[in-house]
Amino acid sequence: MIKKLLIANRGEIACRIIRTARAMGIATVAVYSDADAKALHVRQADEAVHIGPSPAAESYLVGEKIIAAAKQTGAEAIHPGYGFLSENAGFARAVIEAGLIWVGPKPESIEAMGLKDAAKERMIAAGVPVTPGYLGEDQSVERLKAEADAIGYPVLIKAVAGGGGKGMRKVDDAANFEADLESCRREAKASFGNDEVLLEKWITSPRHIEVQVFGDSHGNVVHLFERDCSLQRRHQKVIEEAPAPGMDEATRAEICAAAVRAAKAVDYEGAGTIEFIADASEGLRADRIFFMEMNTRLQVEHPVTEEITGVDLVEWQLRVASGEPIPLKQEELSINGWAIEARLYAEDPAKGFLPSTGRLDVAWLGTDYTRIDTGVEEGAEISPFYDPMIAKIIYHAEDRETAIDGMWRACAVTAIAPVRSNAWFLHRLLSLDEFQSGQMTTGTIGTHIDALTAEPKLSSFALQDAANEAVTLDWWDEGYARTEGLAGFRLNAGRNTMVRLLVNGEEAVTQTFAEAATADGNYCGFQGNAGQGFRYENGAVFGVALYRHDGSGHASAADGAILAPMPGKVIAVDVAEGDPVTAGQRLMVLEAMKMEHALTAPFDGTVTELAASEGGQVQVEAVLCIVEPGVVEPIEEQG
Repeated sequence: MIKKLLIANRGEIACRIIRTARAMGIATVAVYSDADAKALHVRQADEAVHIGPSPAAESYLVGEKIIAAAKQTGAEAIHPGYGFLSENAGFARAVIEAGLIWVGPKPESIEAMGLKDAAKERMIAAGVPVTPGYLGEDQSVERLKAEADAIGYPVLIKAVAGGGGKGMRKVDDAANFEADLESCRREAKASFGNDEVLLEKWITSPRHIEVQVFGDSHGNVVHLFERDCSLQRRHQKVIEEAPAPGMDEATRAEICAAAVRAAKAVDYEGAGTIEFIADASEGLRADRIFFMEMNTRLQVEHPVTEEITGVDLVEWQLRVASGEPIPLKQEELSINGWAIEARLYAEDPAKGFLPSTGRLDVAWLGTDYTRIDTGVEEGAEISPFYDPMIAKIIYHAEDRETAIDGMWRACAVTAIAPVRSNAWFLHRLLSLDEFQSGQMTTGTIGTHIDALTAEPKLSSFALQDAANEAVTLDWWDEGYARTEGLAGFRLNAGRNTMVRLLVNGEEAVTQTFAEAATADGNYCGFQGNAGQGFRYENGAVFGVALYRHDGSGHASAADGAILAPMPGKVIAVDVAEGDPVTAGQRLMVLEAMKMEHALTAPFDGTVTELAASEGGQVQVEAVLCIVEPGVVEPIEEQG
């Protein structure tokens, strides 16, 4: 058995691996960047090694530094977690060549599932059902057009070397095929240096079904049943569950057996996932579930499989990497109950899911009956350098209805502040009829996106309840009336109590304490912390502060002040002081959390002040520039 393990990752998955390793008596080594010097995974590990600056490209993605850290600390093995270098065959090979144990599949298995066309051909040979389509070497327009006509429209043109949605086109009818093919090839050539394509039948009611598989070095491969990951936003999974709703035993047996054949076809060892796309227009049927791809690593959503099977997948990874056989045979595995996972992100759904960064002053997650996998805690900083996940909330129950109800309640009472979160978005998503009935598809979120992301409003009951809490708090600071019994007291001024409520950090309403309200049955609660109060309601967090009646001391930027929505780096500045601008014109670009955010002019006007420069780091709500309405004439010099 491995004695010391280095974890080549950070955050939630690093903490998850440490938890299992500690239970197995395995010493752990964490690696960290500048931004993660005080991170939870660093403190939880037995040792920690600094590997570079905050950007992942200079730290977590530098394999040489990670291998050197393992050698320095005497670690015998490296666990990559997921993301970063977890599916990098070159890194896996370098780890093995350095004489270390790679906790993952063989590099050859990772490479075998690389290019989509090669992987699909391998699956066909293994008897794994694949989406009807064309993979041939003949890439002429005439041949591709003939194959598309034979498949039947709509069809999907997909770049062989594609990824991230690039080099893909849905073609609805034959008249548009050639134009869409040319566009797809052009994009694929520019993005991947390869303009070859394959064709697939377009699935009209798609559900994302995946099967957890596990192999060892003794030739054994088992499956741990399926998960449904259909609730996605822009191909990013949001809520996952196991097992899949509507899956009958016969279909489950066929699709899981196909997943085992897929894993055996690449001589797979360790944890992996075979992902399928299902045409659910007539329910889940084995003849309408097709191979998409294989993820050669542990998945973010692995906890739902652990909850229904009672298996610790990280423990299995460590045992198999140490040369042991899989702990259980296929016939010893069974499904117990239902599990749902929701991904809690530091982002604002009402503002296009803009990532939110800063200090996490309040982090109240789930209920007593949930499993929380997280890499942060109260007081931690949500960094702009990495994925904005705060936690995974997992709820396990005896049946799906109970699991949904438990997760709904968990999201309702989750309070994150002042950093914004998607808790209220998750709460609404769980309430959708399509999800409740198990009829969701990968397009469900997109169909309901406007209703799901509408700005949450505080109910009248919560408003009154928050005011009650605020005026009885025993505090006094900077113009806030906070002493119990003295609510509304002002030195040398009349007594008055006003409560200003913030909806996820933005002013919603100013209300007098005495106004009446009635309860409406929403899930509400109150958190007091560090001189502020936070009201949560159905997953939305509302900051509550008690201000003087005249509102003095409350500053706000002018309408034309362009503020940084989060800490980040200015990567482009498109204007200079004195420049005229039009409404919607890009002023500059801010980079944070691996995403670029364009800041635009709010109206026609002139840039009168410019405080940002290319390459500069800025803090949240810093004034980057000011645009004044109309054309501002320059002042002529006096001579």
